[in-house]
Amino acid sequence: MHSALNEPLKNCCRMNVSEKEFQFMVEGITSDLIQLLMDREHYSLPQAVDAVYNSNVYRALLRPTSGLYAQSSGYVYLFLEKDLKDN
Repeated sequence: MHSALNEPLKNCCRMNVSEKEFQFMVEGITSDLIQLLMDREHYSLPQAVDAVYNSNVYRALLRPTSGLYAQSSGYVYLFLEKDLKDN
């Protein structure tokens, strides 16, 4: 797994967001990741949902200290691609 998933992102702006805002951001990125897998990798909806929710990237996304919630969906998708290829 990429080191950025294991420790806070050093270059990430630390955002002061509420728990509700954090959850909203995570849900948005998660939805985008699912859609990207369906569009780019031709996953079915159930396959894409399963792949995202069972990935190391999703587990990291749920940890505020990873900083992934503050990144673009495209950036997070790069980690997901690598994670899925490595597993």
